[in-house]
Amino acid sequence: MLYGLNNFFKSILPKRLFYRSLLIVAAPIILLQIIITLVFFDSLWIKANKGMTRSMVAEVKTLFEIYKNNKDNRDLIIDEYNKNFDFVITFKKNESLPEVKTERWYSPMDRSLRRELKSSFGASYWFDTTTYKEVIELRIKYKNGFFQIFFPKEKISPSSARIFALWITLPGLLLIMIAIVFLKNQTRPIVKLAKAAEKFGKGEFVKEFRPSGAKEIRQAAYEFDRMRKRISIHLNQRSEMLSGISHDLRTPLTRLKLQLALLNQQDLAKKMGEDIEEMERMLNEYLEFSRHQKNEETETIDLNNLIKDVVLKYQGKEININLDENQKINMRPNSIKRCLVNLIDNGLSYGKKVNVLTKKTLNNIIIIIDDNGPGIPESEYQNVMKPFYRIDKSRGQNKSGVGLGLSIANDIIRSHGGSISLEKSPLNGLRVKISLPF
Repeated sequence: MLYGLNNFFKSILPKRLFYRSLLIVAAPIILLQIIITLVFFDSLWIKANKGMTRSMVAEVKTLFEIYKNNKDNRDLIIDEYNKNFDFVITFKKNESLPEVKTERWYSPMDRSLRRELKSSFGASYWFDTTTYKEVIELRIKYKNGFFQIFFPKEKISPSSARIFALWITLPGLLLIMIAIVFLKNQTRPIVKLAKAAEKFGKGEFVKEFRPSGAKEIRQAAYEFDRMRKRISIHLNQRSEMLSGISHDLRTPLTRLKLQLALLNQQDLAKKMGEDIEEMERMLNEYLEFSRHQKNEETETIDLNNLIKDVVLKYQGKEININLDENQKINMRPNSIKRCLVNLIDNGLSYGKKVNVLTKKTLNNIIIIIDDNGPGIPESEYQNVMKPFYRIDKSRGQNKSGVGLGLSIANDIIRSHGGSISLEKSPLNGLRVKISLPF
């Protein structure tokens, strides 16, 4: 039960640090304001309202008794009350009281006035607190008519309530605004660090990163920057080392080709030449695998145009495309091109026909590449994504290569925050399904 309750609170609480911190700051302020407001209304406002209402009703009752017991000076009594008690009193003859309105539950002033009038005049009264903004109308039945009395609301409603509400609300809002500004400044370095880590994790180039914020955040950002620089140096060293190896190996390979061209035994020269060409292809795959994470800026590119440019290079090959409209996406175009080329080359190496189609979902763009080759056993789907893994059976038989095509494609797609999966193709070959987020 506790686990379920914990999950419930996790589901309703905000997910972002800024809003969680704001909730921690704002919730006590709001709770304190509510408690103070309730205490004020219960202990001060309501009690003051009751006392003022009781006093006002007592004045009206006194007027009513004096009027009833002094038949000769009734007009004088009404004039004196109008002058000295902020009342506007008139006597309406031969008129009856309106129907009594239902008490408004949300008005403490109405309830207090109704309670005091009922104890003094029974059911022989009627009042209206809503028609006029600053004035209350009261009618007291007398014989065949009624007294119509207008008096200001201030006589029964303490004016300090509005001032209190203003002073309790404005400081609270001011404190929350200050907290918002403060928390924005505190969480901005964390957001900046998270974005830099995400960008670096996707293989994108991160410009000079400057730690900022509180001491602990600066320390984390500083360590991240050191780690980023060490990894970048390592990757650069690897690329430089393999570039040097490429240069060193190409020279003896070229000499071997020249020597083979001078051999009289052409059969032997041909076989050795094929081995040398395979060595060059393998070397090129190694270099491509090591260099596909080179620094490249992310751009907003129309994926359809990029796919069309890639397909144009395969003149004379059976490649069919079916592309949805409006496929713009943030990506590193050269990396995506390299990925598509690897997958199409892979399909054409083992089959004669390749279909490329794209479709858009709610949050992703899907790229599907089908071929009519021999396919891959389902048990090998995960293994072929590993670098240098080759299948001796089915695909890969009697084919040159070192097993890096799918591994490079997988790394490129994952570095873009996407995913790549393998399925059986409707063409009875292999289907490669790529999902890229917008």
